[in-house]
Amino acid sequence: MNIKTTSTITALGLAAMMLAGCASTGAQADAAGGEAQTSPAAELRLGYFANVTHAPALVGLEEGLFADALGEDTELTTQVFNAGPAAVEALSAGAIDATYIGPNPSINTFIQSGGASARIVAGAATGGAALVVREGIDSPADLAGTTLATPQLGNTQDVALRSWLADEGFETDVQGGGDVHITPTENAQTLTLFQQGQLDGAWLPEPWVSRLIVDAGAHVLVDEADLWEGGAFPTTVLLVRAEFLEEHPETVEALLEGHVAAIDWIGEHPAEAPVVINGAIEAETGKPLADAVISRALEHVRFSADPVAATFQTLVENGLEAGTQKEGSIEGLFDLRLLNGLLEAEGREPVSAGGLGEE
Repeated sequence: MNIKTTSTITALGLAAMMLAGCASTGAQADAAGGEAQTSPAAELRLGYFANVTHAPALVGLEEGLFADALGEDTELTTQVFNAGPAAVEALSAGAIDATYIGPNPSINTFIQSGGASARIVAGAATGGAALVVREGIDSPADLAGTTLATPQLGNTQDVALRSWLADEGFETDVQGGGDVHITPTENAQTLTLFQQGQLDGAWLPEPWVSRLIVDAGAHVLVDEADLWEGGAFPTTVLLVRAEFLEEHPETVEALLEGHVAAIDWIGEHPAEAPVVINGAIEAETGKPLADAVISRALEHVRFSADPVAATFQTLVENGLEAGTQKEGSIEGLFDLRLLNGLLEAEGREPVSAGGLGEE
């Protein structure tokens, strides 16, 4: 099987958000085992980020686990993104078939398309996001008038920051105004600007939280895990175009097989995992993470195929509060049937869709 990697996609245009596919609910019901005619795909186009929170994707590629599961008949090509909204644009435009992504962009595309665009087929990572700030900021009150960064407007960390600031009594807007100024910025640029003193802090995923701490002297003001019951909140899920899932459930099942194998591999190889993950990050960014960065980052992330679906209604409410998404239902967002089929075949416990889809 061939694997090709292309450069990062930054945007495909706002119009692409409307091209979300037109698979019907009935057709979707056939996607994971109904009577519809299906076949393995000749190509699977997979998106991911060069982040520690996307380690199952990095390991699945580096260790050949996706290749083994997909077999020789399906060519795997990959595209690397910086943040979720850009990945959703690519998915909605039909430029990719599946992507590792944060929960909020997944919610956005589902609501904007009236439930036709995509389905979450598995979880990937929980935890590993925080607000880190410069010296002199020691409480929420110290944030008045500051400038903070997030990876992209409407991405999962952007929504988390805006929602948390609102709870603390600060007003923000999507143009960067308000009591605290939020400037969506590419992660590597955020590090540079923070080092130059042009940013006061940022709400980021790993490894960027640890990079700002280790490489730039930042400290954690808010660990997002502290805001969720039991500390479990979804950082990364696996999202698939609804039409692709409908037409090629065999390929999606193979992708999930590789995905589960990658999560298992990370857990079974604690000494090797940081090296493999760091090597994949170096291949995409041109520079490896410092040992202290990769070690700290992995301490704050848990990898699991459980998407923690019970948290998603709260995420919807946070997005509405942040002003980054439209109102709408997320009933049907999850299709975990293929994943649970794999888990049950191995004698494992199935995961829940939280009443928001098939399981």
